Amino acid sequence: MSAELNGNPTVVRTTRGLTVGGTRLTVYQLIDHFKAGHADELVQEWYSLTPEQVADIHRYITEHQAEVEAEYQAVLRSAEAERQYWEERNRERFEQLARQPLTPEQQAVRTKIEELRARTSRP
Repeated sequence: MSAELNGNPTVVRTTRGLTVGGTRLTVYQLIDHFKAGHADELVQEWYSLTPEQVADIHRYITEHQAEVEAEYQAVLRSAEAERQYWEERNRERFEQLARQPLTPEQQAVRTKIEELRARTSRP
């Protein structure tokens, strides 16, 4: 069940929080991109949004800045707590995997990644 908010047809409240109507995309995911400085055009392309939807989302965030920021911070805290839980729960397994030697295929992939990082890193 979702509810349109304040006449904004794009931003709706669902059991998942603020979402883009008709999608599983949360406004909080988009805030990550906006705060990272990603251009609206890229966000539109990545998530198949229209310029009107992005404008509606920006308008909603601006008009409800304190409320949206508080919810966003709560989402970040929850995600961090979940990350820590799973990291601790899997710590022994991660250590076990780290001690295993790499297969030739894994080593080849790691070498390619390092080469790409070296080429794309800024001086």
